[in-house]
Amino acid sequence: MHSSPLIYYCKIAVSKRVSKSMKPKLQEAFKVEMTVMAKAYTSGDLDVAFHHLERAHIMGQRYFYPHITTHWWMLKIGLLRSDIREIFGQLLRLFAVFPASIFGWVPTGNTGGANVSALKPMPIPEDIALLFVDYKTQE
Repeated sequence: MHSSPLIYYCKIAVSKRVSKSMKPKLQEAFKVEMTVMAKAYTSGDLDVAFHHLERAHIMGQRYFYPHITTHWWMLKIGLLRSDIREIFGQLLRLFAVFPASIFGWVPTGNTGGANVSALKPMPIPEDIALLFVDYKTQE
């Protein structure tokens, strides 16, 4: 039995919808981040949940479904916190996912939260950078 319906839903939704063009190691790492996020979200630890969403965003921002999923969850956390800046920022980012996926432009390493510019490239944490070693998009 799963520890909560939310965690079960996250595992099913992410496993079925993670981009097929993602390499297996990146897919698995994205799923792990989303699972840890769901557990923290369920337990009410929104800071930890948001941290794992930022990590998942770095991994998934080049792929439509993972990208929009991270922003959706960031919006949900913004709503729970009644954080107007985060809510507004995530609504804008949810709309921006569409042209970003069409034109293929995303700022490398951007964590996706409203506390940073949506256009700002950022350093990728070392453990995540290792997942991109073979990706041409990181050159």
